[in-house]
Amino acid sequence: MWLFWLVAAGIFFVGEIITVGFLIFWLGIAAVLAMLTSFFTENVVIQTAVFVISSIVLILLTKPLINKYISKDDKVATNAYRVIGKKGIVIKKIPADGIGQVKVSGEIWSATSNADIAEGTKVKILEINGVKLIVAPL
Repeated sequence: MWLFWLVAAGIFFVGEIITVGFLIFWLGIAAVLAMLTSFFTENVVIQTAVFVISSIVLILLTKPLINKYISKDDKVATNAYRVIGKKGIVIKKIPADGIGQVKVSGEIWSATSNADIAEGTKVKILEINGVKLIVAPL
């Protein structure tokens, strides 16, 4: 039965390499522990219990540790969303509820706002709606 647990551990480790969740790794470790147990007993129920219990314990013990060192709030703005929060300058007047143009980081964007914003005014990008920036004067 040790060969079954060895193959299972190998599958779990390869699965962990393919995925990025860092969960399947602990199943591989549990399969190794079950394989070691199979050297001492041939009872499949005991081997399976070692696998299940060690999987649960390893996952529960490492989850707080992983949450401590890996922050999920560090989102990196990519593509167009990187301009949200940046400052730009109006290069074509933006009428209230109309469309004008804003230059941000060397790029020219269509922009809209709730208020009239004159050309040359510095603005802050609040959000993106489709291909238009929603801006507010500074």
